[in-house]
Amino acid sequence: MTLRSFSPFKPGFRVLGIAESFRPALGDKSILAGVVMRADLLLDGFVIGRCTVGGMDATEEMVDMYRRLERTDINLLMLGGCIISLFNVVDLGRVASETCLPLICVTYNPSEGLSETIRSRFPGDWEERLKIYEANGPREEFTLKTGYTVHVRRVGISKRMAEVVLNKMTISGRVPEPLRVARLLARSLLKSEAKKQLQARP
Repeated sequence: MTLRSFSPFKPGFRVLGIAESFRPALGDKSILAGVVMRADLLLDGFVIGRCTVGGMDATEEMVDMYRRLERTDINLLMLGGCIISLFNVVDLGRVASETCLPLICVTYNPSEGLSETIRSRFPGDWEERLKIYEANGPREEFTLKTGYTVHVRRVGISKRMAEVVLNKMTISGRVPEPLRVARLLARSLLKSEAKKQLQARP
């Protein structure tokens, strides 16, 4: 796997942050929002996607979101978790490989692992989900300059460089700005969709 290299010390790098929002009551699709953000925290683009709640299509959708942007100036992917939309497991290595971009996956809560939960909840395809989940590897704990701790998986980027990126793109708290804005956008779109569904009811 040959990924595009970049330096987080250069002022002009761009990150595509992807986060989700869903409500099972609204149907079987969750909303994915992608935000392109420059290192100086200026917004530079948006893309929207969908994946299946409880499905296994998040990996393909994230790759497609990147491709639909048709941008060659994006240097890094930042994902808000690798298990989204009720155990739709993201294959981090495949996302990085198919986009040719290094990747940082950020989560916020400690966990002893989800292997047993995956086995019990998905008797039909738990092996596939578990294989991808385990291939994503263990998380590393980072303490940000804000004083908050995050848990990180990374592909194609050193721990030191990932730390620089996270500190550069986190203003306060523990959520990096590309993911914070992407999550806000996804939630807003979901609320709008919920309102439309409510208005359409007889």
